[in-house]
Amino acid sequence: MLYLHVIANATPEVTIPPLIIIPCVINCQSFVKFPHSRKYLPMSDSKTGLTSLARPHLLLILTTLIWAGNAIAGKFAVGHVSPMVLTFSRWSLAFIIVAIIARKQITADWPIIRKNLPYLLTMGMVGFTGFNVLLYSALHYTTAINVAIEQSAMPLMIFLGNLILYRLSFGWPQILGFFLTLVGVAVVITGGDIASLGAQTFNRGDIMMFFAAICYSGYSIALKKKPDMHWLSLLAALFTGALISAFVAMIWEISAGLAIYPTTKTGFAVVAFTALLPSIVAQASYIEGVSKLGANAAGIYINLLPVFAAILAVILLNEILGFYHLIALALVIGGITLVQRK
Repeated sequence: MLYLHVIANATPEVTIPPLIIIPCVINCQSFVKFPHSRKYLPMSDSKTGLTSLARPHLLLILTTLIWAGNAIAGKFAVGHVSPMVLTFSRWSLAFIIVAIIARKQITADWPIIRKNLPYLLTMGMVGFTGFNVLLYSALHYTTAINVAIEQSAMPLMIFLGNLILYRLSFGWPQILGFFLTLVGVAVVITGGDIASLGAQTFNRGDIMMFFAAICYSGYSIALKKKPDMHWLSLLAALFTGALISAFVAMIWEISAGLAIYPTTKTGFAVVAFTALLPSIVAQASYIEGVSKLGANAAGIYINLLPVFAAILAVILLNEILGFYHLIALALVIGGITLVQRK
């Protein structure tokens, strides 16, 4: 069993309950079962009782919940495993798991993978390694809540990128929904006092997260061009690009004398968590959500990150859940609902 022992500022040590995450990944294919054809199609499993319409929305909510956990886990990693070592370890473990369970799919899709290899490797390098290296590095200078909040810049970047590259249009309901979610984020940033928003300061970590948001926004937009293959094959190819670039980044970190290897329960738990849930479950769910709803509509769910991060902070760090958290959640959910309107 894995335990995370968390020390945040003056907060007493907190022990997170056992993470029962390995069964979740082992049963991933039954949790989000795909058709047995090679064609990458929307997830379908009649046993769940979920409609095809509801499924991508639920998967995107799950994705943002896991990503909020990833931001907090990255904060736990400070002092236990360095950013580049964590990124390389995470993608190494994820790659091994997917490579083992996806041998048949990878073999069947190899001609497609080989044909699209430059695209797939670049996507893994930018969206997976680039984003996470910047995120984990940012957490050495700023808070997990700030990191989660700053990721809310991604929906706007995705909207603008799609507008410029693909001339995708959106109406007033989508515009209103987007700004409602931004207001919800502002409520979280300011603790319910939006008037103080202008007084917020940004440090090195905040700037790193801005560039991290650019990386993942570009990845999200480029998913529109993803090749037609089984979801496991797609993940394996993306993980390969992530692994190659993460190895290069780790070599630099080692040569600079900044590497910290996981030798504690916290370090091992962070690596296991980030490899299994954010790397495999969340990425597969996000790709499906983008495939079904489009990058614009799927991206708006990212604004749930600060809300979930605040909730996780309450659960893990015994912080008080304020009324403003509930207001923010209502605003974000309302905004997401408007974005889905045609």
